[in-house]
Amino acid sequence: MQQNEQGFETEYKLMDQFIDTYVIPGAIMIAQSLLLLVAVLVSTAILIYAERKIWAAVHMRRGPNVVGPWGVMQPFADFLKFLLKEPVIPASASKIVFVIGPLVSVTLALAAWAVIPVNQNWVVADVNIGILYIFAVSSLGVYGVIMAGWASNSKYAFLAALRSAAQMVSYEVSIGFVIITVLLCVGSLNLTEIVLSQRDGAGTMLGLSPSFLDWHWLALFPMFVIFFISALAETNRAPFDLPEAESELVAGYTVEYSSSLFLLQFLTELVAVLAMSAITVVLFLGGWLPPLQIAPFTWVPGVVWFLAKLWSVVFMFSMVKAIVPRYRYDQLMRLGWKVFLPISLFMVFATALVLQLTGWAA
Repeated sequence: MQQNEQGFETEYKLMDQFIDTYVIPGAIMIAQSLLLLVAVLVSTAILIYAERKIWAAVHMRRGPNVVGPWGVMQPFADFLKFLLKEPVIPASASKIVFVIGPLVSVTLALAAWAVIPVNQNWVVADVNIGILYIFAVSSLGVYGVIMAGWASNSKYAFLAALRSAAQMVSYEVSIGFVIITVLLCVGSLNLTEIVLSQRDGAGTMLGLSPSFLDWHWLALFPMFVIFFISALAETNRAPFDLPEAESELVAGYTVEYSSSLFLLQFLTELVAVLAMSAITVVLFLGGWLPPLQIAPFTWVPGVVWFLAKLWSVVFMFSMVKAIVPRYRYDQLMRLGWKVFLPISLFMVFATALVLQLTGWAA
């Protein structure tokens, strides 16, 4: 009898240990992931509305103003329109790959958010290789584009997919070298550590109090510019939106897509824009750090500063599309391989040399 009681106690302890070790942390992670997913999806709706209003202001027109107060419900009306449309899959398409392609793209775009910190300890997975994870996930996004173009069994979609893949791969090279310069300065692959390392920098070295002058945008300004422009090309945004350029009268690799499947392709681009803006904030704009480490700036929660910087970068994305003419494809590739690649290589060498000679290496 006593042995049975001891056996039950052991089982209860193991059960409690299993719940404390796996069940509760797993439930918390699932809840955090769902909360983050909802926040990102709502942000895409806000992004659609904000961009259309920004472009309308630049063009001196009103933009969305009918559906809901000031037209704020227009993105949700568009969402319902896509959902209620009949999905049309070409008879000659590879149907399984045709459907999987958009799912792969949007899943990878959303997965990048798992390691992006929006505040101190506000991150789903605070892994030590966060920047490598993001680089790997963004690189895999090329497969979704190629799958969509090939499965459509259309020469327009296939050629556009190849061109888009070449564009994304070309500018990932520049983005990779930009990330290397940041990692040289920080000495860590953890995104939280990258943010915290910007509490002191160029400004404090000059004897100034901690401020926005310590963020990496100043010390690595050429790489900041290259990263922003490369992010435009990586996300197929103007002036590099060549895969679905209006002048070609087709929608690039999405030409055969309609209804909810096209919505997933469109959603992928919007989520990628938000993700690249967030990465820009983390790498160069101090993440959730306030612009001045003094009151009343320090009274504002870090997540507010992060969102303010995020939407400022998104505004820059939108203004570029509104005012910069589209590049030709040969100009796009020349910029990536003949301008950005040599500059980024030189900056990696120069950054490593300066850190080594000054002893500032992490």
